[in-house]
Amino acid sequence: MSKIYESDVENFVITLLEKQGYTYLSPEDQEEERQDLSDVVLRERLKKAIDLLNPNIPEEARDQALREVLNLPSQNLIENNESFHKMLTDGVGVEYQKNGETIGDQVLLVDFKEPKNNDLLVCNQFTVAEDNQNRRPDVMLLINGLPLVIIELKNPTDEKATVHKAFTQLQNYKNAIPSLFQYNGVLVASDGLDAKTGSLTAGWEWFMPWKTVDGVREDKKTTPQIETLIKGMLRPDILLDLIKQFTVFEKTKTINPVTGITSVDSVKKIAAYHQYHAVNKAIESTIRATTEAPMILKESPTAYGLPSADEQPKGDHKAGVVWHTQGSGKSLSMVFYSGKLIIDPRMKNPTLVVITDRNDLDEQLFETFASSHQLLRQKPVQAKNRKHLKKHLKTAGGGIVFTTIQKFSPEDLEENFEKLSLRENIVVIADEAHRSQYGFSAKTLIKKDGVYTKYGFAKYLRDAIPNASFIGFTGTPIEKEDASTPAVFGNYVDVYDIKQAVIDEATVKIYYESRLAKVHLKEEEKEKLDAEVEAITENEESTAKEKAKTKWTQLEAIVGHKDRLKMVAKDLVEHFEAKQEVFEGKGMIVAMSRRIAVEFYGQIIKIRPDWHNKDKNKGVIKVIMTSSSSDPERWQQHHTTKQTRKELGERLKDPNNSLKLVIVRDMWLTGFDAPSLHTMYIDKSMRGHNLMQAIARVNRVYKDKPGGLIVDYIGIATELKKALANYTDSGGKGKPAFDQSEAIALMMEKYEIVVQMFHSFNYKKYFSANTQKKMAIILESQEHILKHKDGKNRFTKQVSLLSKAFALSIPSLKALEIKDEVGFFQAIKARLVKFEPTGNGKSDAEIETAIRQIVDKAVVADGVIDIFDASGIKKPDISILSDEFLEEVKNMKQKNIALELLKKLLGDEISLRKKKNLIQSKKLSEMLDIAIKKYHNNLLTAAQVIEELIEIANKIKTSDDRGNSLGLSDYEIAFYDALVVNGSARDVMKDKTLQDLARILVKKVKSNTSIDWTIKEGVQAKLRVIVKRILRQYGYPPDKQKLATENILKQAELFADEWSS
Repeated sequence: MSKIYESDVENFVITLLEKQGYTYLSPEDQEEERQDLSDVVLRERLKKAIDLLNPNIPEEARDQALREVLNLPSQNLIENNESFHKMLTDGVGVEYQKNGETIGDQVLLVDFKEPKNNDLLVCNQFTVAEDNQNRRPDVMLLINGLPLVIIELKNPTDEKATVHKAFTQLQNYKNAIPSLFQYNGVLVASDGLDAKTGSLTAGWEWFMPWKTVDGVREDKKTTPQIETLIKGMLRPDILLDLIKQFTVFEKTKTINPVTGITSVDSVKKIAAYHQYHAVNKAIESTIRATTEAPMILKESPTAYGLPSADEQPKGDHKAGVVWHTQGSGKSLSMVFYSGKLIIDPRMKNPTLVVITDRNDLDEQLFETFASSHQLLRQKPVQAKNRKHLKKHLKTAGGGIVFTTIQKFSPEDLEENFEKLSLRENIVVIADEAHRSQYGFSAKTLIKKDGVYTKYGFAKYLRDAIPNASFIGFTGTPIEKEDASTPAVFGNYVDVYDIKQAVIDEATVKIYYESRLAKVHLKEEEKEKLDAEVEAITENEESTAKEKAKTKWTQLEAIVGHKDRLKMVAKDLVEHFEAKQEVFEGKGMIVAMSRRIAVEFYGQIIKIRPDWHNKDKNKGVIKVIMTSSSSDPERWQQHHTTKQTRKELGERLKDPNNSLKLVIVRDMWLTGFDAPSLHTMYIDKSMRGHNLMQAIARVNRVYKDKPGGLIVDYIGIATELKKALANYTDSGGKGKPAFDQSEAIALMMEKYEIVVQMFHSFNYKKYFSANTQKKMAIILESQEHILKHKDGKNRFTKQVSLLSKAFALSIPSLKALEIKDEVGFFQAIKARLVKFEPTGNGKSDAEIETAIRQIVDKAVVADGVIDIFDASGIKKPDISILSDEFLEEVKNMKQKNIALELLKKLLGDEISLRKKKNLIQSKKLSEMLDIAIKKYHNNLLTAAQVIEELIEIANKIKTSDDRGNSLGLSDYEIAFYDALVVNGSARDVMKDKTLQDLARILVKKVKSNTSIDWTIKEGVQAKLRVIVKRILRQYGYPPDKQKLATENILKQAELFADEWSS
């Protein structure tokens, strides 16, 4: 089978992009269009596009716009990217004089309406020079000369060349050549098979695959992901739509714990494939519901056995329901939907009414919209009261109005709400559309002064805006028995359930752990309590008078009993601290009442006094609640205002902030997003949608968080099972929560696999050994693992899986029983990983995972274990290549460790020589790879491969001495190797001639270089001419001259710093 090279992958990608309508521009042609390698925009192409797109704007104003694009104002990369994004999507603001008046206008850079009218280019090896260094991204897409997409590729057949390595390279490029990334719209990392895409600021965990071409079905698993991504996302019309309508810059605040200074950072977010297609479907469904206009709707809910919105008639004012599971970006999808609907000409300047049923939800969602005002092209407003709401709805058009649904209730128990507008281009967007408040149902109220009828809020909404269309977004499915939701909103537009979200790694799994706090009651009270619990309903805490009359108070007194809370607090603190040792993050405690929340706080700070701090900006634990002047005095310190809650929310979202635990009753159980939140402690009865919403707080993706954990102190297991049944009955796939016993079972399974790898080796003697003996046991353990076929890879993989399951299982009894062994296994894994040669592509995240295990200090303490000392080898003072050192390694009893040691050290030595002699180091590196592959393929034993590695070490020594024997300097021998790498040159020319040629080339190239010559295209072109002329003069084979010239200049680049000093 012929080998696949990275260049083959590059050509495959370029061919696919050409089929999408892009024109290929070679590296040579690119350089002809650029005055300098520091130019990242093809200026003439951009100027031509600006002139074509803006014929009615004066040339002077067009030139001014061009200058603004080419000279972005900030020193900050993200700020410049955001500024450019605004120019790209809205046009560059200019002013000019016309008929004596100053005219304000926008200079367009791209034709978003007709993508094919743009100049579409695909380039490869686009060299960029910045700050004395050159970088060459693999593939780039330029639209009208603007570099909007950067694709980094790796070889799918090279096990070290991973998608993650491509991602890491993009991050390195971002730091090295930021001028290129100022204009970036989308980043893509791929190994030719798998592919992930993300924004300029996205971490690895937010690089996601693009899994569909048409938005209806996923591509087959046998289709390379890069092919799906190119056809489904990089097609010009989709790419431009994604950049214009599905990209936002959200602001996040971070408080420095030392200085107290607040900094604001921009986070660039781009829609994932499920959001992009769901929003476009929702737009078309809204057009169908609002008007008689034609629609183009692609639907998939029928795949779930669910009714689809495309079965509904036109003009029915029911735009449908988008069900995207919690944590998969529902709020952002609502922003994308709103932004695109606003500018759709078929809607004729619509008014959007965003409704929630709670003030805190209204605030949270409003903040998301407000931070995305650039995409929305306007600032949303919050209705302060009914009067304010009516004012904003009695307009001719436009606007985004936020309100709680309660503001639509009529005053003085009237049966109807005032009619506010008959317009048909009003769209009501409901968050969590399944809520019962959105129904039409009537309820009879008997008051002293008469009998009244009160309706569901949907009825009052219809009274106020009878011709509005309704669309719902929900994180949980509509229950089969729920007739109100379809009656108001219609059927499903799009479904993205838990199963799909977990597969896509858009969310993590949630695990359930029961730690019921027993309540000791008299025997006769038990039956009475069971009956009372069944009667409990949520959110019944209101006035003291009402509570006194309800069974809620009786249960609250039992749950909040001082002795019980003391016991729960002790267990909770121990549990949380054990969890933090494994995975550092945040926790949330859900209490039954404000009183219990305050009591919980008191009990916890008795155990950990240093967690308390009166200052809202300090302390480890806080209560999130409000209080009134009539509440007890000790509640007052916990009172939070809207602004305080916002600041505390920012603290909890910041992984590095000291705030680690919050106690809530109702607040933050829906709509609150803190990715580092890993554990929720529930001590409050919940059910149905509210339970599903609450537990989803811990399902957010964060670094290598293995999963979220729900710890149950009150007994929600039955309600969780009911919620699961409702979820499944409603068409959902995947489980909302997994029992922790599943994680424990997985942990024990992986534990047994790892233990089996130590068959016939007693590693447990380690735990009773002294430090010196422990060091030896670790090396013996390594030796044992390396004797297995593919032992290193198998062991590291299984220990990684064990570690994740362990993190989810702690502090269960079984996890605690094996914690020391897990620590030991991780120490062995760490040693094995450290033996990889420098620069092998292993990421820091893989080596130093965020899961911090409970490990014996003697195992992992840096500096305790020195591989030379522990192996009994004297550490070499000068060079690892001395004969004495190589002989000592050869005679080591632990052959596998000797092999790993030599492999690493030789790899590092070859890397050090790369700058000195590019060609020779490449040869030596290939020899090393071949020898190691022979070993892995069982063609050589450990002892035999050690002999080969020692031979390579000797060749390195010989190579270092060749210059002296040939009478060549280090520079000259490097050029000589660049010339003789082609066998035909040696055949045609005498060795003496090649040596003379190397000397003259060094002299001429060195004398014609200058400071920063590697980034000056003119100097490089001159050097190419000089080298080619000398090669011709000396009779160098013509067919090899181009390659030799490139090799000479590549080597010269490595000498550039020395030659310019």
